[in-house]
Amino acid sequence: MQEHVLKSRTADAAATERPLRGRSAIVTGSTSGIGLGIARALAAKGVNVMLNGFGEADAVEALRSGMVKDHGVAVAYAPADMARPGEIAAMVEDCARTFGQVDILVNNAGVFHVEPVESMPPAHWDTTLSINLTAAYQAVRAALPGMKARGWGRIINIASALGVVGAPNAAAYAASKHGVVGLTRAVALEVADQGITVNAICPGYVLTPLIRHEIGETAKLRGVSEEQVKTDFLSATQPTGRFVETGEIGALAAFLCSADAASITGAALPIDGGWTAR
Repeated sequence: MQEHVLKSRTADAAATERPLRGRSAIVTGSTSGIGLGIARALAAKGVNVMLNGFGEADAVEALRSGMVKDHGVAVAYAPADMARPGEIAAMVEDCARTFGQVDILVNNAGVFHVEPVESMPPAHWDTTLSINLTAAYQAVRAALPGMKARGWGRIINIASALGVVGAPNAAAYAASKHGVVGLTRAVALEVADQGITVNAICPGYVLTPLIRHEIGETAKLRGVSEEQVKTDFLSATQPTGRFVETGEIGALAAFLCSADAASITGAALPIDGGWTAR
């Protein structure tokens, strides 16, 4: 009897600590940066994760197997190119086939070009909107029917502080991220009564490979050092004076997937060190 009680308490504690155990998620652009931080945060809550993104095969496998070892969940990988709608749909199908269903979709993959609008090649505009915005639409379109059928789902779109405000030399990126916020709000209203929440996270500057690239490009454009650009970025945008950590974004994403966040939908949540509070 005592052994049964102890086992029951252990099971209850595990359920409390990992209430999302058994759920399955796709996190696009998750082989580095923000996406990897979110994937790890979900795995820590017991979520099976499908990774996606570019990278050397050995490095990706090390990430995948490391998450399995650290968190005791199933982790798969899909090399889908977010600029190709057919590959996005195939990734969603693969996740459903591998894990049984797609409960959580995190649209994180993105690109950024730093350039004045008049000298921006049209190809840069097209690529930015394709990967940052249209890919999110394609993934939502593919994953939503299954979520509706089960009456539960969590969609998280990674937007940006530049989805709320503008900035020079970032026309395509700002336009795409404003679009992500609009997509989030519209879809949230479509499914508000079906057990599905749809939210956007709007990070400020995070030292991801994407932002490091932006810093480098901005330094070249202005003819200054990268350290100067980092200082200028933070002093001009984030009153906290520090870069946002990927783990902080992962924690917010995990919370949005929890039962405690069931009434949060259609929101564009800043995690930007006070940038958009100015």
